[in-house]
Amino acid sequence: QVPLAESGGGSVQAGGSLRLSCAASGFAASSYCMGWLRQAPGKEREGVAAIASDGTTSFADSVKGRFTISKDTAKNTLYLQMNSLKPEDIAMYSCAADGLGIATMCRPVDKEYLYWGQGTQVAVSS
Repeated sequence: QVPLAESGGGSVQAGGSLRLSCAASGFAASSYCMGWLRQAPGKEREGVAAIASDGTTSFADSVKGRFTISKDTAKNTLYLQMNSLKPEDIAMYSCAADGLGIATMCRPVDKEYLYWGQGTQVAVSS
């Protein structure tokens, strides 16, 4: 069973919004460092946002002020609210989890994750 399953991707016009969801199974996501990463064609994978076990959030500079990461403990689900989308946000978005959930070890940049989802595609038209 895949421990992480993303949904919510799609195609929107520039300036629009999407909310991605990531359902976790087999472990308590609230105790983990949970993150969203993306990979655009021809580019390296980029950490976008992360949320620590205590709820501390952090974001890549490229999405600060536009994206929000959150989690629903009861549903064991992670979310990424993406607003003011730009063509440069086009990518495959994946969620990931790691057992080192403390805030100082839960940053979107250079974070190693234990579990990965299969990804959901986001397209933005100008």
